[in-house]
Amino acid sequence: MSISIADLIDLLGGADAAATLTGVSPDAIRKWRTSGAIPSRHWPAICTATGLNMDDLPRTAVESDTPPGATAALVLADGTVFWGRGFGAHGISAPSEICFNTGMTGYQETLTDPSYAGQIITFTFPHIGNVGANEEDCEAAQVFARGLVVKEDTTAPSNYRATSDLDTWLKRMNIPGIAGVDTRAITLRIRDLGAPSAVLAYPADGKFDIAALAATAAAWSGLNGLDLAAEVSCLQSYEWTGGTWSWEHGFATPEPIKTVVAVDYGAKRNILRSLASAGCRVIVVPASSTAEDILRHEPDGVFLSNGPGDPAATATYAVPAIQGVMSAGVPIFGICLGHQLLATALGGKTYKLDRGHRGANQPVKDLVTGKVEITSQNHGFAVDEKSLPAGVEVTHTSLFDGSNEGIACKSKKVFSVQYHPEASPGPSDSGYLFKRFVDMLA
Repeated sequence: MSISIADLIDLLGGADAAATLTGVSPDAIRKWRTSGAIPSRHWPAICTATGLNMDDLPRTAVESDTPPGATAALVLADGTVFWGRGFGAHGISAPSEICFNTGMTGYQETLTDPSYAGQIITFTFPHIGNVGANEEDCEAAQVFARGLVVKEDTTAPSNYRATSDLDTWLKRMNIPGIAGVDTRAITLRIRDLGAPSAVLAYPADGKFDIAALAATAAAWSGLNGLDLAAEVSCLQSYEWTGGTWSWEHGFATPEPIKTVVAVDYGAKRNILRSLASAGCRVIVVPASSTAEDILRHEPDGVFLSNGPGDPAATATYAVPAIQGVMSAGVPIFGICLGHQLLATALGGKTYKLDRGHRGANQPVKDLVTGKVEITSQNHGFAVDEKSLPAGVEVTHTSLFDGSNEGIACKSKKVFSVQYHPEASPGPSDSGYLFKRFVDMLA
């Protein structure tokens, strides 16, 4: 369905009623008629007042309304537009879920975390880009996030480890960014209404079809039901070498004492480094690996990695493999998506969080010791504690919203956490978990 501007005003009850319902002045309504175009900032109000969708607005009634100096736009599914200055690679992102991250450091590690596949990241910290980029801090070989939103323009890096500025690095990674955006407004919107779908546009020719971008965002199905782990996982098995970084030795590799198979649902490199530093020979296998594929390496233990997407979708092939490993009596340790998949394999269920937990300042209580850990997190789904069967113990809980942060099943020698003990957001409160896993293998 497509209607004219005159029909649209009539549908709103006339010029005066249209002004009242959409919160604009009567003069603005007259300009709609005379110019034959409706600025994009008015579209959300029109859709709300009339019940129309973005596709219902006539293309001739749409103008880009590009502010002076704007070279990029973040367009939400409801037609809301955040204008700004583009940087990084020119292009238009695939439709994505927009989320916010509260970390003050580690933006390069965040961008290369495969768990951000299918998402556009808004950083709440204003000074993103100030330490540049380097090859050592990448958590994967490429960026799986679909775009980057920041408040301030990126500046020349001020860090002795930098080998590139962020703008150049993003160009190399083919990722668009937008600066000059009110990131507080985006964060509040996500807090109050949940994470919306969006498209980030930084066209080389400077031309915007806002209606088409909004329609693309609105047509996207979202993360529910998406198996993104298969898209970010390795394609064949390999052995990981190299431990965590230190001032004295760089990425040193300790002598391994146990063999661990890490199932790659989107594994961060620093998780693999942490396992190696804890004394593990680490063999990485694809997400689609069966129990037979995993067990043929004769592992002392199995690690289930972090990753993106809906755990219920990944569970269709991951859960049978995990259950096969448990039946063989091999100890298991899971993180993030690995935690959700382990819970599912034990009989639990997962659900989508409205806002997710993303950042480096998330308080988690260890219910066994009573201690509180400050953790780094990145997840949009959570384990439903009420669905966990008898024999599965809840070990950790979020002090933000009470959602589940850890489980254990002693009879099967398995445990997992929702947060990232390898990320060390200032303190290293959660590093003990890797030692706990290795001790279990003895």
